[in-house]
Amino acid sequence: QVQLVESGGGLVQPGGSLRLSCVASGRIFSINAMGWYRQAPGKQRELVAVVTISGDTIYVDPVKGRFTISRDNAKNTVYLQMNNLKPEDTAVYYCNGAEWKTTGWGVRLLGSWGQGTQVTVSS
Repeated sequence: QVQLVESGGGLVQPGGSLRLSCVASGRIFSINAMGWYRQAPGKQRELVAVVTISGDTIYVDPVKGRFTISRDNAKNTVYLQMNNLKPEDTAVYYCNGAEWKTTGWGVRLLGSWGQGTQVTVSS
């Protein structure tokens, strides 16, 4: 089973930046689209961004122009560069696989959800 370990979160002021990393075990990483997800207190986990096998990227509207997802297949790592952070970006961020479904991009579980990394945007 693939293990996913997220890191890079922290406390940042509005307008600040963070770079999240997710390291995945196993060769399955390179043959799957990968996604970053987040879960705010009292809310369901939601998709934030996807990077396909070929490197194409997809973002949800609230983060477009501020977040950048990328991947390094040699390192089995996916990144999320977050700029101009807003208080509404506060959440626990997770990574996992992603796949296109009839309703749009959604999660493809490559492994159990990791512990995630907490991002708190506050002054």
